[in-house]
This record gives sequence, structure tokens and C-alpha cells, in this order.
Amino acid sequence: MSTTRRSSVLAILAILVFLIGVAFINSNSLGNFGITLLSGLFQGMLLFLVASGLSIVFGLMDVLNLAQGSYFMIGAYVAYDAQHSGGLLDLTSVLPDPNLRFVVAVALAVLVGSALGYALERGLLRPLYARPIFQLVLTFGISLVALELVKFIWTTTPYSWTELFGVRESFFELFGQRFSTYRLFVVGIGLVLIVTIALLLRRSRIGIVIRAGVEDREMVQALGINVRAVFTLVFTLGCAVAALGGAIAAPFLGASTTLGNVFLLQAIAVVVLGGMGSYEGTAVGSVLVGLAIAVAQDTAIGTAFAALPSITPMLLLVLVLLVRPSGLFGGSR
Repeated sequence: MSTTRRSSVLAILAILVFLIGVAFINSNSLGNFGITLLSGLFQGMLLFLVASGLSIVFGLMDVLNLAQGSYFMIGAYVAYDAQHSGGLLDLTSVLPDPNLRFVVAVALAVLVGSALGYALERGLLRPLYARPIFQLVLTFGISLVALELVKFIWTTTPYSWTELFGVRESFFELFGQRFSTYRLFVVGIGLVLIVTIALLLRRSRIGIVIRAGVEDREMVQALGINVRAVFTLVFTLGCAVAALGGAIAAPFLGASTTLGNVFLLQAIAVVVLGGMGSYEGTAVGSVLVGLAIAVAQDTAIGTAFAALPSITPMLLLVLVLLVRPSGLFGGSR
């Protein structure tokens, strides 16, 4: 293990020990301690679903997609609309079983996110690969347009998820406390995606082509491989994962116009903290930030520091960058 990597691992362990220690001190029982840890993992996995797409697209294409949070928001609205009656995508009469309807709602959210990501990359972003500043302006503008479209279609009124289904309404007990099984479901989805995407990028042929295209696009094209099509696939995948995150977050968080901005800012903090373009760093950073937010929420209860949870990702980011300016697993770019 290199010295740089060893220092990163030590920094991660130090942060974990500190966060778990604070969570244990704040908790007056093992049950409350378990709630804080599970809440941290839950929030970390939701963050990963936004940040992973952001990290993949930046790491492989050098495109910082500021519209990533919008795909998370749109995924939440599409899933909510499909699951509940009275919406544009009302499936209650076609699929009366709420469990099956939820699966279809998530699939629809992913399809919509994929289609919008494909359209953005092919129609607007592709001519700007050599102009990074224009990419930022374009994707920021797209996020504003998406927000206004959501307001036009669904208004600004937040929607609370009221349609229960199997995993959402079941509970389990640990340390004498009841926990929603859905939190474990979200954590499981996040862990599966971490492993799946890692294998896709490192072990599959398409992953090899993607990494080779980043290093030497002209050589890969000379071998008869359509690098542009591969990059379109990567961008579409990143947007689809964000929409998936919004869809599975909606049963807990509902659907609102603030979801995009909140999760985008936290996801950017995760990506920078983990190391720009490092998929491994994004996975670790998501867990660290999620735990930090949960600990901050627990700490802020009954105090005057109500804003602590919202600024915690940035505080953690500043702390890490003071020690590791390139992030936990980042290199020079």
C-alpha cells in the first residue's frame, strides 16, 4: 500500500471513529445509537445514488453535470405520480397491487431519467466537450429549466407519499427499537449498485473501452469502436442512477422542488471529498457524509444549532481538504 493511500485510509478511519464516538455519546441507549447509524447509512446511500452518476460522468468524460440533482428530483416526481391516484401517470386502475405498482413506478422513473439524459448528451452537450465552462453554464441552465417544468407540471406544492406497500410498511426490531425495513432496502440497493458499477467499470469489456477512450480517444476510434456512443451510454447511465435514487427516496422524502438543489450540493461535496473522478472515493465519501449528517441531526436536537445538519457536508469537506487537498482518493487533474 502506497503512503498516499495509507494516509487516506487512516483519515477515513479517524473520521469514522470520531462520528461513531459522537453518535454513541449523544445516544442515551443502544436503540438511539442504532437509529443514528442506520439513518446515516440510509442518507449515505441516497447521496451515493446522486454522487455516483456525477462522479462517473466527471471521471470518465470530464463533464461536471450540474443538472444531476434535477434527475433525482424528476425521478421522485415520476415515481410518486405513478404510485398515487390522480396524477399524469396514474397506474392505480391498471396495477391495483401497490407492490407491483412501485416496481413499475421505479422503472418508469429510470426510463424517464435515461431518456432525458440521452437527449441532453446527444442534443446539447456533445458539441461542448472541448469547452468546460460552456458545459457548466449549459447544465446549470438545464437544471433551471427542469425546475420550472416540474413546477409547471406538478406545481410547487410538496407531495407526501401516502400509498403504502410491503417493504415500506414493514418494521424490524433492533436494540429494543423499531426500524423501518425500507431503510434497509435502500441501503441494500446502494450496496448492490456500488458493487455492480465497480464491476462494470473494472471487469467488463465496456468498462475497459470506456477507460481506454478517456486515455486515448483517437486510438480507440482507430480500432473501430464508436467512442461517442460509449460516452453517451456513460452519461445516460449517470442520469438513470440519479433518477433511480429519486424514485426510491420518494417513499420517505416525498416529492418536492427542493430535492434537486439539496442533493446536488451534498453530492458535489461527496465527489470533491472522495476525490474528483474517483468512484471509490465517491462510495466512501457518501457513507462518511451520510453518517456525519445523521450525527449532526442528533446533536442539533434541542439546541440552537438547527442549521448544523445542512452545513455539515461542507464542514467535513473543508476538514478533509485541509489534510488532503485532492480529496481522499483523488489525484492531480
